[in-house]
Amino acid sequence: VLASVQPRHSLHSQPLPHCTGRMAGSPAAHLAPRQKLNDEKGMDVRITNILAARAVADTVRTSLGPKGMDKMIQDPKGEVLISNDGATILQQMKLTHPTAKMMVELSKAQDVEAGDGTTSVVVIAGALLQAAERLLSKGIHPQTITEAFLLAAEKAEEILTSVALPVELTNREQLIQSAQTSLNSKVVSQSSAELAAIAVDAVLKVIDPATATNVDLNDVRLVKKLGGTTDDTELVDGLVLTQKVSRVAGGPSRVQNAKIGLIQFCLSAPKTDMESNITVRDYAAMDRLLREERTILAKMVKQIAKTGCNVLLVQKSILRDATTDLSLDFCAKAKILVVRDIERDDIEFISRTLGVESCASIDSFTAEKLGKASLVYEENMGSDLGSIVRFTGLDEST
Repeated sequence: VLASVQPRHSLHSQPLPHCTGRMAGSPAAHLAPRQKLNDEKGMDVRITNILAARAVADTVRTSLGPKGMDKMIQDPKGEVLISNDGATILQQMKLTHPTAKMMVELSKAQDVEAGDGTTSVVVIAGALLQAAERLLSKGIHPQTITEAFLLAAEKAEEILTSVALPVELTNREQLIQSAQTSLNSKVVSQSSAELAAIAVDAVLKVIDPATATNVDLNDVRLVKKLGGTTDDTELVDGLVLTQKVSRVAGGPSRVQNAKIGLIQFCLSAPKTDMESNITVRDYAAMDRLLREERTILAKMVKQIAKTGCNVLLVQKSILRDATTDLSLDFCAKAKILVVRDIERDDIEFISRTLGVESCASIDSFTAEKLGKASLVYEENMGSDLGSIVRFTGLDEST
């Protein structure tokens, strides 16, 4: 399509006949050289942008295809990342050129829309820009090239639509084959059959195959544990937390028919402001202070237990510990399983998955805000992997 387009405008036009008799100092005599200078500057800018985009494409080109090579990337902190995924590689690169950044955004958009082809889309864009560079060197106007690209895109979409095969979301085997194809060029290609099945089943769990046209990948959470092998990967129909169960002496590590609470306040006695302090001058005052803290914590745990809550998730606190040994002791006596240091970024996902509403204060903690699960338990995965907390038998509506 590009080769057949004829140029509409020439960058170097012939002077008009009525301008030949002008004096050297007249405006018309300076118009053509000035226009030529501006055209040359514009051409230089376009060529510079094309070269920057091609440099990005050449960087990831060698990682494309089944024989593509992995890239080893080391960040300023010394952490090493090995990947042949185009979006991952480009995100780790510290690019400053605006056009190079646009190539990174292109790869990100492809990753969001399709989840694959992040390297191919950058390589194709680089090849198209290289072809555009050749057309520019022949004097073809940029607008003409742009219109030709749009025509080519329409034709390409028409051809792809004609050869595309419909996919039924109820056909699990066909979905697994598609997922396995995209995994064959990854580091985990040897385990592509197992991982493809897990990926497909995970997506089918969070959509309605009869009506879904897209999937929100935020509904699927990847939980990573350092150690083990790819064969240890499993799909959990529920929720998994990498935090340990918090307890000092005793306390449950397994709860059936769990009623789950999620709090965003510390399970500890109130503290003074950062610029304030309390001076204790004698043992009697210290004893009164400790008794008051004990009374406050006992009241908080009693109010939580009164709602029927037997699993408590506590958000991580920056300024102080989310729980104290005394509060954990009270929870153990009330048969409440406590998991603390829940990250702030995970609150929304946990709330949506468990059907629990987070509470910012003890006064707002009510039975109506609790989530439910058939079983919550701590699973020890060995000395190297530590332990996790599993939530199974969740409400299907959540």
